[in-house]
Amino acid sequence: MFPLKDDIPTRTVPFVTIGIIAANVLVFLYQASLQLGGDPAATGAAQAFIFEFGLIPCRLTGACEVPADAPSPLATVLTSMFMHGGFFHIFGNMLYLWIFGNNVEDTLGHGRFLGFYLASGVAAAGVQTLMGPSATIPMIGASGAVSGVLGAYLLLFPYASVLTLIIFGIFIRIVRIPALIVLGFWIVVQFLNGLITFGASAAGGPPEGGVAWFAHIGGFLAGIALLYALRPRRSRRS
Repeated sequence: MFPLKDDIPTRTVPFVTIGIIAANVLVFLYQASLQLGGDPAATGAAQAFIFEFGLIPCRLTGACEVPADAPSPLATVLTSMFMHGGFFHIFGNMLYLWIFGNNVEDTLGHGRFLGFYLASGVAAAGVQTLMGPSATIPMIGASGAVSGVLGAYLLLFPYASVLTLIIFGIFIRIVRIPALIVLGFWIVVQFLNGLITFGASAAGGPPEGGVAWFAHIGGFLAGIALLYALRPRRSRRS
């Protein structure tokens, strides 16, 4: 299932959501520029950028050494949230953020939403690091923070109608589905994949090119908890 848009209008311009998307796109374009030419030097520069600013769990836990010229592992918790491994990676994350983030921002307010988004990403990184404290592969992407947005949206607007593209073999349809089903299906998939990869994650993090499923789960649960902590008591939208 691929969500396309929801039917919940916003009362304000979601400039924080727009700003986050813009920041992610700019960083992605910079990453892509490092690979221009396709020669080994360009590929090496792109990989070095990921290893420098991506979150490497073993550096964060002290299980491996941090190069003298590398940024603080704590700083990479934030920088890694604005990096992506490819076009489809950033496209999927930004699509979900655009569809669901504007309404969560509308509910929390701009300042609270920014704190909510970053805190969700930090929580997601923490959960994934706990599951693989010795992992040496960089973790990048906004998926954990976006997962927090999805958790909050599910609580706020469970019966919102989401225009969704469904592809099942040769069956292709665009239908309207309640957010409860769309996001409920999404988190179930994350849990199932997390269970399947539990052994590998606990031993050393996700395999190269793999998905940090526990970051998604951690971000989703953090989003639910943070919504209760940050939601203005005067705002009770449903």
